[in-house]
Amino acid sequence: MPNIEEKTKSAILHYMPSSEVLELLANYFQAYSDKTRIKILSALSMAELCVTDISNMLNINQTTVSHQLKLLKSLSMVKYKRDGKVIYYSLANDKVNEIMMNGVEHIQDSKYIFHSK
Repeated sequence: MPNIEEKTKSAILHYMPSSEVLELLANYFQAYSDKTRIKILSALSMAELCVTDISNMLNINQTTVSHQLKLLKSLSMVKYKRDGKVIYYSLANDKVNEIMMNGVEHIQDSKYIFHSK
């Protein structure tokens, strides 16, 4: 079996993120691995919402919504603002939705490929 060229090996190792970045990236993408979080992110991609609105609209327990929002906030995926006693949540930036939509497009493209065989 041939050995990888040193130039290629060097380029790969240079491109590889640091351990810290790999850990953060894995945690970030893990947020997309839960259906409840994806539902919340989808709703927030359309409008700024409070926990009660999210809970009622998606038929998810308020405690669960709060817990998931706390996690999403810790990953800088959502932001919030307070209006009196009510806290409104929204996506932190457009990238959060773009990444999710890229996943949707990939799935749709893959299904097309699988069904065309």
